[in-house]
Amino acid sequence: MKYLAFAAGLVGASAALAETPQLTVYTYDSFVSDWGPGPQIEKAFETECGCDLKFVGMGDGAALLARLKLEGARSEADVVLGLDTSLIAAAKETGLFAGSDVEADYTLPIEWRDDVFAPYDWGYFAFVHDKDLQAPGNFRALAESDLKIVIQDPRSSTPGLGLLMWVKAAYGDEAETIWQGLANNVVTVTKGWSEAYGLFLEGEADMVLSYTTSPAYHLIAEEDDSKTAAAFDEGHYLQVEVVGKLAGSDQPDLADRFIAFMVSDTAQSILPTTNWMYPAVMPEAGLPSGFDTLIAPEKALLLPNEDIPTVRDEALQEWLGALSQ
Repeated sequence: MKYLAFAAGLVGASAALAETPQLTVYTYDSFVSDWGPGPQIEKAFETECGCDLKFVGMGDGAALLARLKLEGARSEADVVLGLDTSLIAAAKETGLFAGSDVEADYTLPIEWRDDVFAPYDWGYFAFVHDKDLQAPGNFRALAESDLKIVIQDPRSSTPGLGLLMWVKAAYGDEAETIWQGLANNVVTVTKGWSEAYGLFLEGEADMVLSYTTSPAYHLIAEEDDSKTAAAFDEGHYLQVEVVGKLAGSDQPDLADRFIAFMVSDTAQSILPTTNWMYPAVMPEAGLPSGFDTLIAPEKALLLPNEDIPTVRDEALQEWLGALSQ
């Protein structure tokens, strides 16, 4: 009888497990790291939804889109979290995303209007360095210096692509000349942000392509105020990270609930000190202490989404040509 009761218990547990809906979210590696927002977001959302939230990390933001293009309508993903303003147009061209009607009181530096993607955080690209470094004030000065920098590959990384857009937005037709000047400063090009930042922390470069908010991590999490971001007088390129639902999702309602959760006060309060970006919706408690010490770019640069595919192709060829010489 004990064996029968035990077997019945297993059947009951299996049935309960089978009834638990699963939501699969593709995202970038740093989001699901132990120190990233993934673990806290997963715990908070599962408490609310009674579901199994499964994060799948795969490289950086640009790698996400490449994976989706490869999988097509066969993708197991219900939601993709981690594309950004430089990839929105290309993502929509795939026809893989469904509309989203999530509304929120966004506190972005730009007006947000998009019926497919919802923003969850934002920041400015910048070169991070030690405070004792005499940092350049623009790309021309950086190119004229002997400083060594680590950057990310624009074909796999959203910061890497953001850097191409930054140079293009600031210099237009002169971008190729800027890259020719910067080529000697580049120590290496990494696949993603984590690798690049790690090399910088190991002392392999003087500066690393990251965000104006990156020093907040060292200040708040490590009580280390030795890092800062260089303020460039051309302005800094804006990145808005977004979340979207796949048209082929077999959990469309749950996907909508997750997207709405990502702009809720619960999730937005988690992001500043785990993803180290500005929240898309200001939390009721405001920003954590330490964010007030960050540089504030005087000029925000952002190319129109519809122009980026064309600009990207041109900028990528300029970048490849300069770094291959």
